[in-house]
Amino acid sequence: MSNQPTTIHLQRHNFTSREEPLIDQGSLTASLFLFDSGVHALRLRNERSDLVLLPFQGQQIWSAIFDGRNVTMKSWFDQPRSTTNYLDTYGGFLIHCGMASMGVPGPGDNHPLHGEIPNAPYQKASVVLGEDARGPYIGLTGEYTHAVAFTHYHVVQPLVKLYAGEARCVIAITATNRKHLPLEYMYMAHVNFRPVDNSRLVYSAHCTPETVRVRKSIPSHVKPDPSYVAWLQELERHPEKHHTLSPDLAFDPEIVFSIDYLADEKGWAHTMQVHPDGSADYICHQPAVLNKGIRWICRMTEQDAIGIILPSTADPEGYTIEKAKGNIRTLQPGASFSCELEAGVLSVEEARQMTEKINHMIGG
Repeated sequence: MSNQPTTIHLQRHNFTSREEPLIDQGSLTASLFLFDSGVHALRLRNERSDLVLLPFQGQQIWSAIFDGRNVTMKSWFDQPRSTTNYLDTYGGFLIHCGMASMGVPGPGDNHPLHGEIPNAPYQKASVVLGEDARGPYIGLTGEYTHAVAFTHYHVVQPLVKLYAGEARCVIAITATNRKHLPLEYMYMAHVNFRPVDNSRLVYSAHCTPETVRVRKSIPSHVKPDPSYVAWLQELERHPEKHHTLSPDLAFDPEIVFSIDYLADEKGWAHTMQVHPDGSADYICHQPAVLNKGIRWICRMTEQDAIGIILPSTADPEGYTIEKAKGNIRTLQPGASFSCELEAGVLSVEEARQMTEKINHMIGG
């Protein structure tokens, strides 16, 4: 392969109900199909990974299988629906959230839940095949232009790369302000793993009530009972009590934390869900770029999910509240925001080594 990646532009009319191969380059393959719902899907594979992405709907990773295990959250939805409404098709492994707004709309807000890009209708989508210093890869990229007369004009370009032989994927996104005025923006990478009973959360942050803060405000879509409120109050005093995902703990309907992460010598923070067998789900991100670490846990019969870390530029309280907190960033005309993270799984030995690294980072 050359250093210049090969780009294959995707066209909607090439997707059918029967899955058809598109690329076969050694262990790296891509195929196309339509869900019964009519949503276009791209499957990327290597020896250890199987990703199903939605090239024209948010460029979500709808499902992820690493080393034969489906790590994707359990949800109401066995397939994506063709909609821009966040809660009408909520079940993907990765959902890009933002850009003009993000989070749960609060008093005074009129933006959609988690912004305009989670299920955005992408105008362009492409498969890329290339090689860089890390090795051969296959990926999905695309372009969504969000244009609202007199209000917004910005372009979003995600990229997911799957490298040969790896059980993790690289997730990146770039947003560019095309308007002649500054753009206020927010972003969250909403990565939703499936919880594993009695697993442990290990991450590069000190766990104190000051550094791991439970969200006390209750969104309008959450209907709490008194025991839920008492559990929030207990976690406010003792956040470490959520570190072991015992099945008797109440994460119904959801618990949210904001975490102050520490970075290693290369600028990366690390988060794991370590399973009882010693393997782990894993994310690394750069706190210098995505400075808000949000953790989301929701454990119900029909929906079981854990965002072990949702790297973000703001807390998820909606535009007005985050604006008052000083968490809204600004892009000047023509300027771009970019970020990158990695998500997947670690073997038992890799998880052991990462635990040692994290313990060293936090002084354990």
